[in-house]
Amino acid sequence: MAVGGAEAVQLTELQRECATRHAELWRTMLGRAPGEAVEPVAPPSRGDRRFSTPEWSESPVHDYLRQAYLINAEFVSACAAALPCEDAREKARMQYLARQFVDALAPSNFAATNPEFVRAALESEGESISRGIANLLADLGRGRISMTDESAFEVGRDLAVTPGEVIFENRLMQLIQYAPATAQVASKPLLIVPPCINKYYILDLSPENSFVRFVVEQGFTVFMISWKSAGPDEAHLGWDDYVETGVFEALRVVRAITRVREPNVLGFCIGGTLLASALAVAAPLRRGRVASLTLMTTLLDFEESGELGCLVDENAVAARERAAAEGAPMRGTELAGVFASLRANELIWPYVVGNYLKGERPPAFDLLYWNSDSTNLPGRFAAWYLRNMYLDNALRDPGRLAILGADVDLGRIDAPAYLFAAAEDHIVPWHGAYASRALLGGDTCFVLGASGHIAGAINPASRNRRSYRCDGPDTDDAESWLAGSIERPGSWWLDWVEWLRARSGRSVAARTPGNARFAPIEAAPGRYVTERT
Repeated sequence: MAVGGAEAVQLTELQRECATRHAELWRTMLGRAPGEAVEPVAPPSRGDRRFSTPEWSESPVHDYLRQAYLINAEFVSACAAALPCEDAREKARMQYLARQFVDALAPSNFAATNPEFVRAALESEGESISRGIANLLADLGRGRISMTDESAFEVGRDLAVTPGEVIFENRLMQLIQYAPATAQVASKPLLIVPPCINKYYILDLSPENSFVRFVVEQGFTVFMISWKSAGPDEAHLGWDDYVETGVFEALRVVRAITRVREPNVLGFCIGGTLLASALAVAAPLRRGRVASLTLMTTLLDFEESGELGCLVDENAVAARERAAAEGAPMRGTELAGVFASLRANELIWPYVVGNYLKGERPPAFDLLYWNSDSTNLPGRFAAWYLRNMYLDNALRDPGRLAILGADVDLGRIDAPAYLFAAAEDHIVPWHGAYASRALLGGDTCFVLGASGHIAGAINPASRNRRSYRCDGPDTDDAESWLAGSIERPGSWWLDWVEWLRARSGRSVAARTPGNARFAPIEAAPGRYVTERT
C-alpha cells in the first residue's frame, strides 16, 4: 500500500502529536506530589469502564500505564483511519483489525498491570485467583466466555414462557401460536419471522422483557417461527428452502387457522431479509399478499452493512462455499465470536477481567443468556447469504436474484411497512436500514430507536425508557429524515402497536391455538428451541 505525500504528512503529524502527548504525560507524572490528584492528560472516553475504579488514578504507576495506553490507542486508531485505501471495505477491515489489536493490549486485561486484580487477590487472600482459574477451566470446557449466570435461566421456565402451543412443524421450523390474553382480538393475526442465526426467544425473554407477551396482551393473535438449529441432516438446505419450507409454510398455516388471507407479518434482522425476499417472490401470487410488513433492524440494501460487511470478501466467501460443499455448517459459536468482536470492550474483555482475573461470576441477565445460546446454520444457506447479500448486494436490484425460480423485486411488496432501526446498531447501521424505504413498493414509516441492535429493539413498554425518533419527511435521504424527525420519550413499541392496530381489522372472539387440522403438538416453547449446539 503506497502512502502518498498528503498521507505521509498526516502520519508524520500524528507521530508528532503522539510524542508531544507522551512528553506532557511524563512531565505531569514527574511533577505530581504523593497523594495529589491531577487532571489526566489522556482521560478515558465517556462510557469506558475499564479504568473507572479508584486504583487506576490513586496509583501513579497504574495511572501512567492507563494514560500511556490511551495515547497509544488513539494514535493507532488515527493511523488506521488515515492510511489510504481505494476500497472502502478494505479500509473498514483495517480499522476493525486495529481496534482488535488496541482493545486486546489494554493494561486492564493483564494481571501484572491491573490493580483491581491485585486488590481482589489481597482482600480474598488469594481465593480470587483460584476462582479465576476455576472459571477459566469451566469456560474452556464450554468453548466460550461466560457472560451471565447460566444457572439462573432455563428456556421454558424463566425464558420463552408466554403461553402457547406448537401447532405445526417440519424439518426446518416449528410454528407456535400463542394463547390469547384478551377476550377479543384483532381479526388479522401477526406472524413473526425471527432470525435463524439466533433463537427466537430474544422476542420472548423474561415476562417483563417479552415483546411477544406485550403484543398478545394488546389483543393480537400471534404466531412465531422457531427455527431448527442445523445439524448433518440440514446441511444441504439453502435460502430457497428457508423461503419455501419456512416462511411460505408458516403463512399457509396461519391463513388456514385464522381464515385470514392477508395477515400482518414482522421480520427481525436476517429474519426480515428472509421475509422480504419471500414476499417479493410471492407478490404476483395470491399467497404473497399481506396486510402490513414490519422490519426490525433489517437490511435489504447491504451497501452500508457496517463492520460486519468489512469481514466479508471473496476469499472468505469462497472458503465458506468450499466448506459448505463438504457439508460443514456455519457454527453458532463462530457467529457469536464474530458478533462479540464487533464490541470487544463490551462483550469480551470485561468478562475476561471479571471472570478470570478477579474471580467473579457474572450476574444473571436474560439477554446475555440468549446471546450465549447459539444456533448453527446450514453451510449452503450461510454461503449464499454472504455472497448475494454482503458481497454482491444483489437483493436491492430488481431481477438480479432468483429464488425458487422466480425473479426477486422488492418493489412488488406494496403492503404498508413499518421500518425500525437503532441509532447505535453495529450490525445493521441505521442508514443501511433506512435505505429499505427506496426499495419497497408501499407506503413506509421509519422509526429510529435509541441504543443498539438488541437493546434498541427490545425496549419494553412497561419500563418505557429511552426514546425514539419518528414523523420525519418522506425522503430517500436518511440525514434529511433525521433533521426533520421528532424525538419522543419512551418505548417505540407503543408507537408501533398503534400503527399495527390500524391495519388489523375489526375485533373478533379470541382464538385458541390450533384447529382440527392443525392440532397442538406440544406446549411452547417446543423442542427445537431447547436444543443446544
